[in-house]
Amino acid sequence: MVWIGRALTFIVVVLLLADGAAQFLMPPFMIGILEESGFAPHQGPQLAAVTILCAVLLAIPRTAVLGAILVTAFLGGAIAVHFRLGEIGSPPQLVCALLGIAAWAGLYLRDARLRTLVPLRSRDGM
Repeated sequence: MVWIGRALTFIVVVLLLADGAAQFLMPPFMIGILEESGFAPHQGPQLAAVTILCAVLLAIPRTAVLGAILVTAFLGGAIAVHFRLGEIGSPPQLVCALLGIAAWAGLYLRDARLRTLVPLRSRDGM
């Protein structure tokens, strides 16, 4: 169970780091994506810094809960941007939602304290 949690967290962290790197490097396709989303290209590095910070905090066991909270907030903002653009149920929205779920699922599976705090079933088995 712990290894599955680590794998999920690893996938989320790698995808967020890759997204952050793309925002820092600003290839032409990323400029188009930012502009279509209503962001100026010069804001890419700022978004990248936030994305990378969230990923790093999620990856470090001592800060993973804070990282998961921040990842969820960041991805929620991304979902809201796509909603504002009329892209309801679009692939980017679904990817953001799945990344948020995977971040928390990975943390839940690898952290016994979180499983104790938020049990998925009652202690009496019902």
